[in-house]
Amino acid sequence: EDESEEEPKLKYERLSNGVTEILQKDAASCMTVHEKFLALGTHYGKVYLLDVQGNITQKFDVSPVKINQISLDESGEHMGVCSEDGKVQVFGLYSAEEFHETFDCPIKIVAVHPHFVRSHFKQFVTGGKKLLLYERGWMNRWKPSVLHEGEGNIRNVKWRGHLIAWANNMGVKILDMISKQRITNVPRDDISLRPDMYPCSLCWKDNLTLIIGWGNSVKICSVKERHASEMRDLPNRYVEIVFQFDTEFYISGLAPLCDQLVILSYVKEISEKTEVECCARPRLDIVQPLPESCEEISSDALTVRGFQENECRDYHLEYSEGESLFYIISPRDVVVAKERDQDDHIDWLLEKKKYEEALMAAEISQKTIKKHKILDIGLAYINHLVEKGEYDLAARKCQKILGKNTELWEFEVYKFKEIGQLKAISRYLPRRDPVLKPLIYEMVLHEFLESDYEGFATLIKEWPGDLYNNTIIVQAVVDHLKKDPQNRTLLQTLAELYTYDQRYGRALEIYLTLRHKDVFQLIHKHNLFSSIRDKIVLLMDFDSEKAVDMLLDNEDKISIDRVVEELENRPELQHVYLHKLFKRDHRKGQRYHEKQISLYAEYDRPNLLPFLRDSTHCPLEKALEICQQRNFVEETVYLLSRMGNSRSALKMIMEELQDVDKAIEFAKEQDDGELWEDLILYSIDKPPFITGLLNNIGTHVDPILLIHRIKEGMEIPNLRDSLVKILQDYNLQILLREGCKKILVADSLSLLKKMHRTQMKGVLVDEENICESCLSPILPSDASKSFNVVVFHCRHMFHKECLPVSNTVSPVQFCNICSAKHRGPGSAILEMKK
Repeated sequence: EDESEEEPKLKYERLSNGVTEILQKDAASCMTVHEKFLALGTHYGKVYLLDVQGNITQKFDVSPVKINQISLDESGEHMGVCSEDGKVQVFGLYSAEEFHETFDCPIKIVAVHPHFVRSHFKQFVTGGKKLLLYERGWMNRWKPSVLHEGEGNIRNVKWRGHLIAWANNMGVKILDMISKQRITNVPRDDISLRPDMYPCSLCWKDNLTLIIGWGNSVKICSVKERHASEMRDLPNRYVEIVFQFDTEFYISGLAPLCDQLVILSYVKEISEKTEVECCARPRLDIVQPLPESCEEISSDALTVRGFQENECRDYHLEYSEGESLFYIISPRDVVVAKERDQDDHIDWLLEKKKYEEALMAAEISQKTIKKHKILDIGLAYINHLVEKGEYDLAARKCQKILGKNTELWEFEVYKFKEIGQLKAISRYLPRRDPVLKPLIYEMVLHEFLESDYEGFATLIKEWPGDLYNNTIIVQAVVDHLKKDPQNRTLLQTLAELYTYDQRYGRALEIYLTLRHKDVFQLIHKHNLFSSIRDKIVLLMDFDSEKAVDMLLDNEDKISIDRVVEELENRPELQHVYLHKLFKRDHRKGQRYHEKQISLYAEYDRPNLLPFLRDSTHCPLEKALEICQQRNFVEETVYLLSRMGNSRSALKMIMEELQDVDKAIEFAKEQDDGELWEDLILYSIDKPPFITGLLNNIGTHVDPILLIHRIKEGMEIPNLRDSLVKILQDYNLQILLREGCKKILVADSLSLLKKMHRTQMKGVLVDEENICESCLSPILPSDASKSFNVVVFHCRHMFHKECLPVSNTVSPVQFCNICSAKHRGPGSAILEMKK
């Protein structure tokens, strides 16, 4: 069977035990299935009641000849039996109730009412040359009535609810027992087939759906209610054929399966040896009905005992509705077909080596499967992958399959070791919950150490240090380093192992030797500042920026003095450290500011001038000496001006730099008339300087002073433009003054008007106000009395008699409280009399 074969829908097993004993001496002729038991009829006239495993529970000797049909009601308490010698029996399995009748012809069919157990449904039908209905009436007598005759032997009857369907030589009829009317006639398609050799198969899917199989034709009929307007003399029900299709083989039996059909087919084929037509194994097909065709879902050839001698009429298909069990009955064998459950599905997947799908199916249905265990499937899957050589996938599946089972994990690790694939499983070993024995991890690490230093280093990084005996692994690494002492991977891994073992000093030495980026992280994490006091130069050489930041962040652990001392022989590094220190805090390294002047001059001149400007502890004389020695003009100019020697600084700008703009800027900063005089004297014989002065000094010095000193006849570049600019600057100053004057006058007037409006407003005086002098209520308790109150604009109030007599000639008085502080518009007086 190839890999693409589809999974079967059904599984098969022989009905054994008692059935095997029966069929060794007898042959099965018919069988009826109830949800509680089976009833098997034989060619020697016996009826056996069986359990679902095939064990005999009861035996009835009905006739000396073939049993043609067995019928059970829905309760399973009453059974009808008919035989080839014309005998008919209907009796209770658990009661003494019994009916016997013998006809003068073979009775092929008997069917008891589905609800025979009820007293008003004591009915059954028999089929020979006539279709007879027996009803028990008055005095418990059975009254027969002919339902149909004249179209040959009745060969099949199926009773469901109030509908009886039967087949004779001409076709299939359906009778409505309520109206006692026949509601349809479905003729058979192939009349050339002998009806005794190729009998009709009938099956009710539900109370209103009949399935008919005859020859190689299948019809599905639906019983429907007729509309009242269409009644006339017609039955109130009619039948519509909703599906109709032909099969490749002759039909021996039908059964419904949800919305599909199970068909038992009789097959003939040409023998390859004799080239003669012979009987082949019967087939059980599942098909999906379509309006005019069908779709085959599955097809199985069944090996039943004696199939070479069987005819189409020898096979029967019975089914149990509740459990989807299908019984294939042949004279020498009874085969049970069941829908495959999830265990069967997993069995098929394992057989096809589809372990991934089997594992997924088991996980989805873990509550319903009985035969399989997820772990067993998973272990089989791992073994399968290992056999195929897919070691990495097998190892990855271990995580999911083995879970927290440490014993299985260790077993699998040793299995991978035996096949030399420890590396494959190393990535997936559990590291937390569960944790395996240390020996397992050490075994894997030794495997990598022997052949893959990079892989070994990766595992040391990824695995927590408590998984294995650190001392053993350290010794193993040291032994390998004896062979290759400069191997960076091993050295770095050894440093990590020392870190796990809290031997930080050794780890730090290795990191510094390797100039590894993790050295600073190691120092911070484990507070190793005491170990780096004599390694500051190494740290600075490795990464000066990070080293300086770390030293400055932890100056309480390594002092500034200690760092400067350690860097004494490396002035360039000393400068980097002191420069960053100065940027952080000018005061902390003030004792080294003198040293920094030389360091800036040597290694970082662009930052020398900012340093001189920002430092308040820099010795100016020392700085001036160094700058003059190195001819640093800008720095020297700054120092001279800071030391008060502005004239020398200006002279240096003009003589050394010869930059009139800078000289003018310097003079503006100093704002000293003598400097302007020196600048004019120096520039008077230099036309370019004169031009610069004319363009820039108009707002600081009267330009007339300069213009008067210009020698007659001297050519001055752009003189006209300079004079125009002076005049424009003057006009601009005049305009600015006039504009400011207008704004000032407008603001003064606006404020005066605002003050006047405010002072013209009334002031509320009530009982809550008090005299600021005597602190008694300002208003008298008796409102009819006359009183004088003085209210100032500052809202202070006085009785007039409480105010001191003014000693000035001016009649204007001022608030005693406010006038003690200042005199202003708010202290003017308002007088109220009554």
